[in-house]
Amino acid sequence: MQFVADILLVAGALGAGIYCFVIARRLARFNDLESGVGRAVALLSMQVDDLTSTLSEVRDAASTTTESISGLTDRAELAAKRLELLLASMHDITEAPEETGSSPPDGSEPVFLRHAGGKD
Repeated sequence: MQFVADILLVAGALGAGIYCFVIARRLARFNDLESGVGRAVALLSMQVDDLTSTLSEVRDAASTTTESISGLTDRAELAAKRLELLLASMHDITEAPEETGSSPPDGSEPVFLRHAGGKD
């Protein structure tokens, strides 16, 4: 009876050894850098590096563009303030007399008037 138990034990050990050998070969092919998951991991790693450098370049370009837009916005605000001032000053000019061939009553150019109670 012990002889049969020893034979079954040896057969089980050989079966487990063969199973481990097959699994080891599959794992080696699975992790192979040329065709397995190792290749996929290597490709993904290279793509992450490329995307990181591209993101850095885009971030620098966006920073430069932001500074440029900020400067243009400041210039536009100054121009808008000047236009508002010019438009406000146009309200102070009296209308020119009609073209009847006569000059203004005192013979001078258009007069600028300040209105009391106007906006600041």
